[in-house]
Amino acid sequence: MFKLLFILFLTIPLIEITILIEIGKVVGAAYTIALVIGTAVLGAALLRQQGISTLMKVQASIDQGNLPAAELIEGMMLLVAGALLLTPGFFTDIFGFLILIPTLRHRIAQKFLISFIQSRIKTQETDSGNIIEGEHWESDSK
Repeated sequence: MFKLLFILFLTIPLIEITILIEIGKVVGAAYTIALVIGTAVLGAALLRQQGISTLMKVQASIDQGNLPAAELIEGMMLLVAGALLLTPGFFTDIFGFLILIPTLRHRIAQKFLISFIQSRIKTQETDSGNIIEGEHWESDSK
């Protein structure tokens, strides 16, 4: 896991710098900077809209007495999208904007939730042989 993060922290900035330089060669530095700022502003506006929508879904789910697990995962994904969109560069913006697509985000959250539940079931099945049932009570006498 740490090796993957290390590789990502090295390669993503290099990819961003390369893309920024290449776009800067084509359209110029001022337009490149304007595009980076524009994508951040557009991303922040879309993020705000999607965040409010997700918050309303969480509230509706709670009002119905349901656990808003998928909605909470989507909320975490929106936090990641916000970080990606506020990071200067186009490579991270692509992934940030992809997360902002509601149907895609919902599918990813559902798959993550199903995978998590299945892994918990497998863990409980393997640990079921170690469960010892019993009762516990506290005594007032010392």
